[in-house]
Amino acid sequence: MSFNRLAPEDFIVSSDSVTAPLWSEESPTLTAFYSSSVQEAGSSGDFYLNIYQTASTGTSAEVQFAIAYGDLLGSGSSLYNTAVPGASPTRTTYGQYRTLILGDENANFIFGEISSSNFWVISVDRNRYKESLLPGTMTLTLSGSGGILNLTDNSTISSTVTFNEAGRVFQLVSGSAGTVFTGSNSRGYSPSSGSYGWFLPDIGTLLLHPAAISSSIRVDASRSNNSDGLNYRILFNALNLGARYTANSQETISSDYIFIRARNAEFNYSENPSFISGSTGEVIYNSFINNPQTFPTTIGLYNDNNELLAVAKVSRPLLKDFTKEALVRVKLDF
Repeated sequence: MSFNRLAPEDFIVSSDSVTAPLWSEESPTLTAFYSSSVQEAGSSGDFYLNIYQTASTGTSAEVQFAIAYGDLLGSGSSLYNTAVPGASPTRTTYGQYRTLILGDENANFIFGEISSSNFWVISVDRNRYKESLLPGTMTLTLSGSGGILNLTDNSTISSTVTFNEAGRVFQLVSGSAGTVFTGSNSRGYSPSSGSYGWFLPDIGTLLLHPAAISSSIRVDASRSNNSDGLNYRILFNALNLGARYTANSQETISSDYIFIRARNAEFNYSENPSFISGSTGEVIYNSFINNPQTFPTTIGLYNDNNELLAVAKVSRPLLKDFTKEALVRVKLDF
C-alpha cells in the first residue's frame, strides 16, 4: 500500500443550493385539501388539524401541513378548567409559538405595524422539506365572502432580512410567487390593518394575521370566549375555496473536493504478493522491472494516525505506468 500526504491546495470546499417541490409526489402546488375526522375528534383536534393531499383514508395520503389557531386571551376554545380563566388550547398554542418564534413570553407579534393577540398557523410537516422553505416562490390563495386573496412573502423587495428566535422573518403580502402586488403603496398591504402575517422559512411556518385577512376578504376568527369556535376550520374553508398553495423547499449542500494526484513516478509498483518472489523479494516478471504497470481501483483517505476515514472507488481501473499521471477528484457531501 502506498501513501502520499495531501497538501492544503488539494482541498476545496464548495456550497450549492438545491431546490425541490415541497409537497408529496414531487408536486409544487396543492389544489385540494383534506382533513381527518378521526384526528379532529381526538385529543389533538383541540389544538390543530392535519391537512392531507388526498382523502386521509387513502393509501397514498400523507400529512402535508397542519393548521391551528392561537389566542393570547384563550378565546375560541373551551377552558381546561372553568376555575382557571383563559387557560385553553388556543392560549396554549399562542404561548408555544411565542416561545418558539419570539423567545420571550412578554413579547408581542407585530404584523407590519399592527400588534396582534391572535393568529392562524400553517406549519408544514417536517418530512416535506430538508432544510427550509424557499423564499420568493410561495403563493397561498385564500377565498372568502369578500373575494380572493393571493399571498406571498416580501423577500424580493426587502432590503434587509429580519431575524428572530426562529430564523428569518418575512412579511406576508399580497402577491404571487414572490411578485408583490403593491397597489397604492410599495408594501403589498395596508398599513392601517397590518401585513397579512409572517413567513418563517427556517421552521416551515406561516403565521396569518386574522384582522388583515378579514379586512380584505371578510374571513375572520371567532373570538367568543370559552367556547369551541374551531377557528382552524375557518382557515380550512378559506384554503379549500382558494384551492392553491404553491411552495418549494431548499437545501444548501456543502461539498469537500479532494484532488488526488498520482504523478508519473508514483504508484507504478504493486504491493500485491504475486508481484514479487516471496523468498528473494525480487520482481517475478522481468518486463515489470523497467516498465511496470498497475491498475489502481480504490483510493483511501487516512488521517495522521493511519486511520481510514473514507474510501473512493473509481468507475474503472486506471492504467498507471511511468508515462502516465492520474488526477482523481473525490467529492464528499455533508
